Amino acid sequence: MRSVFSLPLAGALLLVSWACGPASESGADVPSEAEVTEGSGMSEAELALDASCWLRDASVEEAMDRPSPLGETEFTLEGHTGRICYGRPSARDRVVEGGLIPFGEPWRMGANEATAIHLPFPALVGGIELQPGSYSMYVVAGEYEWEFFLNSDAQRWGIPINDAVRTADIGSFTGLPRTLNEPVEQFTIHWHAHGDQGGHLVLEWGTTRVEFEVSLLDHPH
Repeated sequence: MRSVFSLPLAGALLLVSWACGPASESGADVPSEAEVTEGSGMSEAELALDASCWLRDASVEEAMDRPSPLGETEFTLEGHTGRICYGRPSARDRVVEGGLIPFGEPWRMGANEATAIHLPFPALVGGIELQPGSYSMYVVAGEYEWEFFLNSDAQRWGIPINDAVRTADIGSFTGLPRTLNEPVEQFTIHWHAHGDQGGHLVLEWGTTRVEFEVSLLDHPH
């Protein structure tokens, strides 16, 4: 697992160029073309390209230098690596809950381009079955519950999230917000592994923490 940020976090500064698609870690075998493309209609090369962060009219260096810089978090399941790409806004003395994260209306779950999750393997995301490919995400947050939406259009700007965008929604699931003891200044997504077949993507900003499960889909339909 690697979390890639443009600013120091927990005493570390990590900078990585993502010109290539997902790579295996610890010398594990990468999936064969048949394994990663079953039911997806995409070649292995297309999936590798699809797994890089899409940027609109910007290089990776320019995206890292934005006021809300590009963030990337990798997660590895049985040697196969997925990624979530998102913008990282900062609070800057502004209200986060109910402000920068509006309650009761769609929020892009970050900044700039739509937050996108890249899966070179069949997966369950929040309990929703997904074939290999790339998907955008957004959320409708509330004080006591967040509803996450998965969307088939991964290469788009994050706003507006209007009826035209929402026609490409695949499904939704809910997560429960928890209160942090210390506020988080910059929006951050972490990966917490639970074994080698699944784990949780954890969102933290302000005094709120929300997480959802990502796991391998053993028997894709």
